[in-house]
Amino acid sequence: MNSFKLIGLKLPHKTTNKDGKSAIDCGNLWQKFETQNFKDQIPDKINNNIYAVYFDYVGDYNAPFSYFIGCKVPMKTPTPEGLDYLLIPSKNYKKFTAKGVMPQCISNAWKHIWDTVTERAYLYDFEVYDERSSDWNNAEIDIFIS
Repeated sequence: MNSFKLIGLKLPHKTTNKDGKSAIDCGNLWQKFETQNFKDQIPDKINNNIYAVYFDYVGDYNAPFSYFIGCKVPMKTPTPEGLDYLLIPSKNYKKFTAKGVMPQCISNAWKHIWDTVTERAYLYDFEVYDERSSDWNNAEIDIFIS
């Protein structure tokens, strides 16, 4: 996959999967992104897909990591005040697809990845929320693992 740029919101601190902390932190960032219409503030969106990115890992999936939610934009798009940007590097990614009722299908997909994928780079992993994820009772979300 070629590199690309996202504009959106970055979690202001690292989070962890221990004791459900990431579910709370990431959920709160999603709530802010949605309720304050940050998607509408992102200029020059290539499409309406939303990317949720896990990056800056301290170790494996049990260690702290950073989290970002945003939309893909052309590389030269300036970042508006109050928003952040993230560059996703050109890498080989393995694709998984979560299917079912949200948010359980995402949790189940990540548990499957943690249990079965032994070769991971722990660089940039991301979920892509497109038109297939609009029905939360029958959603499909692609997950890309570096």
